[in-house]
Amino acid sequence: MSVAGTVRGLVELTRPVNTVAAGALTFIGAFVAGGAFAEPVATAAAVGATWFATAAGMAINDYFDREIDRINNPERAIPRGAVSARGALAFSLALFAGAVALALLLPPLALGIAAVNLLGLVTYTEYFKGLPGAGNALVAYLVGSTFLFGAAAVGDPLAGGVLAVLAALSTFTREVIKDVEDVAGDREEGLRTLPIVMGERRALVLGTVLLIVAVLASPVPYLAGTFGVWYLVVVVPADAVMLAAAYRSFDDPEAGQQLLKAGTFVAAVAFVAGRLAAP
Repeated sequence: MSVAGTVRGLVELTRPVNTVAAGALTFIGAFVAGGAFAEPVATAAAVGATWFATAAGMAINDYFDREIDRINNPERAIPRGAVSARGALAFSLALFAGAVALALLLPPLALGIAAVNLLGLVTYTEYFKGLPGAGNALVAYLVGSTFLFGAAAVGDPLAGGVLAVLAALSTFTREVIKDVEDVAGDREEGLRTLPIVMGERRALVLGTVLLIVAVLASPVPYLAGTFGVWYLVVVVPADAVMLAAAYRSFDDPEAGQQLLKAGTFVAAVAFVAGRLAAP
């Protein structure tokens, strides 16, 4: 494998779209808390720590999942030989070190959130992924906590609370849909994911119910006076897209997951719009 091929493989391990999105959610958390520009150093450190930690989590997940990926995702960097398993592990450890270095610049509460999240990322695949619902819940927490982390970095963690819950619920649904996609490889590896334990359709129903709860709760920031009316203008289409994604996932889990990602992105835009239009 050429140097260029290895570099490309390392970049793929970080899942650039996912890592940039995680950093953006952390920034939104700081922005909603009113400190993104008032505390630029803390905000930058929080966003950077999130990027490094997410990239490290993605890389170490691929390291532990390398045998499953030979079945479910043979095109990924390790199965196709672009990066060795040992190289992926070393790369992930270097990324974790970068996350820790930046997190040490933050206030104690933000540092505590970072420590919990780093532990969750390291233990996810080895200990939680194969437990029915536990892995889904951990990933949901990790995504939701980016809002808390960004808000805590600038001194107001409660400002990101509602957003964290909404993001966590929608993420749980997306993780269930992903498990439905990966049933073949997960069953081969002996994992006990929700679709394997309770059946694919029942798992999707559970995910849909939780998503409906998130949609019903989505007006809360506006009703509480935290966000302005533009939040509702943007979040209503986001809710519609996410509900459509849940419906689509019963026939086409891959398409449903991609549609849910799009809806989540629109919801993130709604948070920014709502803060800009806050009373």
